[in-house]
Order: sequence, then structure tokens, then C-alpha cells
Amino acid sequence: MFLAGVAGVIEINGTVIVELITFLIMLAILARYVYPEIVKLAEARQGAIAEQLKEAEQARTEAEKRLKEAEEKLNDARKTAQSVIEAATKSGEQLRQELRQKAEDEAKRIAESARKEIEAERDRAIQSVRNQVADMVVLATEKVIGESLDDTRHRRLIERAVEEVASGDGSR
Repeated sequence: MFLAGVAGVIEINGTVIVELITFLIMLAILARYVYPEIVKLAEARQGAIAEQLKEAEQARTEAEKRLKEAEEKLNDARKTAQSVIEAATKSGEQLRQELRQKAEDEAKRIAESARKEIEAERDRAIQSVRNQVADMVVLATEKVIGESLDDTRHRRLIERAVEEVASGDGSR
């Protein structure tokens, strides 16, 4: 019971004083030797963190710069690829036009060659028919007249007969 009545008040005696002195000495030792080291370590840590933040910001800036460069290179590559595709398309179209023109020229050349051959063949056929008509006229004349003509008269008659046959006028 006695203890219950005095519980809230501290008695100042030798133990309290020794504990208070010991506490103050401990506080002085901590303040002199331990706290400066803790503060020094905390400041070093804070400096390291600040340096890491600075390096991270530089790395981010550098990464953004490289990203922009990569995007520019990609856009340049796309433009280059597009121009190569356009050039290839243009070249292909030009080659197709050239091949078409060559084919048309070759077809014209073949047609002209065939036309010339046909004309030459026609001229040979006409000459052959003229020669046959001339021979038939000479034979018919010899049979009608009953004698052979001299060479000059013979040629005149043949030429006149050929002209009549060529003109389609057999009335003369």
C-alpha cells in the first residue's frame, strides 16, 4: 500500500543522479563520435543518390536522343526504300514500253518484208504470165499467118498484145 500512494512522484536520490550523468555522458559520446559518422554516411548516401539521379537523367536524355536519331534513320530508310521502289517501278514500266516498242517495230519490219516479198512474187507472176501470153501470141500469129515473122515485127506484136492483156482491152 505504501507504494501505491507514492507511485507518481520521482524521488531524487543518488541512483537518479548517476543515471542522469551516465545518460549525459552517453549523449556526449554519441554526439561527438557516432552522430557525425552517421551524418557523414547519410550525406554521402544522399550525394550518391543525387549523382545516380543525375546520371539517370543524362541516360534518359541520351536514350531520347538516340531514339530520335533512330526514328530519323528509320524515316530516311523508308524514304529511300520508297524512292527505290518508285525507281524500280519506273524502270520496269520503261522497260515494258521499250519491249513493246521493239515488238511493234519487229512486227512492222516483218509485215514490210512480207509486203515486199508479195510484191516481188506478184511482179514475177505478172512477168511469167506476160511471157506465156507472148509465147501464145507468137504461136497463134504463126498459125494464123502461116509463117514466121522477123524479129522486129515479132517484138512489136508481142508488146502490143501484152499491153492489151495488161489493160484488159482486147478489142484492138
